[in-house]
Amino acid sequence: MKLILLVTLTMCAFAGNSILNRLGVGQQGMDPMAFAVIRVIAGAVTLVVLARLRGGALVLSGAARWGGASTLAVYMLGFSWAYLTLGAGLGALILFAVVQLVMFAFALWRGQAVPLLRWAGALVAFGGLVLLLWPAGAVQVPLAGALSMAVAGAAWAGYTLLGQGEKDALAGTAANFFLCVPLVLPGLLLAGTGMTVAGVLTAVLAGAVTSGLGYALWYRALPLLPTTLAAIVQLSVPVIAVLAGVVLLAEPLTAKVLLAGGLVLGGIAVSLLPAKSG
Repeated sequence: MKLILLVTLTMCAFAGNSILNRLGVGQQGMDPMAFAVIRVIAGAVTLVVLARLRGGALVLSGAARWGGASTLAVYMLGFSWAYLTLGAGLGALILFAVVQLVMFAFALWRGQAVPLLRWAGALVAFGGLVLLLWPAGAVQVPLAGALSMAVAGAAWAGYTLLGQGEKDALAGTAANFFLCVPLVLPGLLLAGTGMTVAGVLTAVLAGAVTSGLGYALWYRALPLLPTTLAAIVQLSVPVIAVLAGVVLLAEPLTAKVLLAGGLVLGGIAVSLLPAKSG
């Protein structure tokens, strides 16, 4: 039960990231790249302070640590760069599709058993996500944006996989964000002129709370989750974000949203069922 609550809280934090990005970039006029850089800096400051207050030591060396910082930086910048040309719904589909492919491929490569119910649940959940996010009308896929989002998805999958071996979730995430700061700063060279007080505050909130603390919670949960299950539960994030948009942003609640959300959550529930023993 504690693990379920931890994962649920983490997915809500991830959905909060989506909401805050939409508020900061879509409504407050923030440049996406500037939003990403401020988000990382705010997350680094918050996590380092918390880690130091707890008395934990930050390990800033080693292949795994720099791997975590690098994949985090690629995800942050790739995600923001993609949305300069890519629609939100299609971008989310590409992101989560790549995350699923990379994490399932890694699990199979490592010889991990994937129960049939988990395969079925993953297919149903992703089908619901397609129904939820597929754009209306003619679909145009900008190549640069699609490739950038695919790279971001692979980077996030890598960041997630590295978290499965993390012994200290808070200190590890703090070190990742700290080392990530100089890696994302060049993103400001690609940023436009969009910068508002409300947008900056939104980016700080996203970095400090839904990203920084949310990612620390994720690293706390990952050692307890099978790789494929860690991939599947993330499909709930767009559903939570859409439902939050209904409540917080007065977005419409349609039959399509209810059906798609039911398929995603139902597929995740099926994937959680224990495999039957013969």
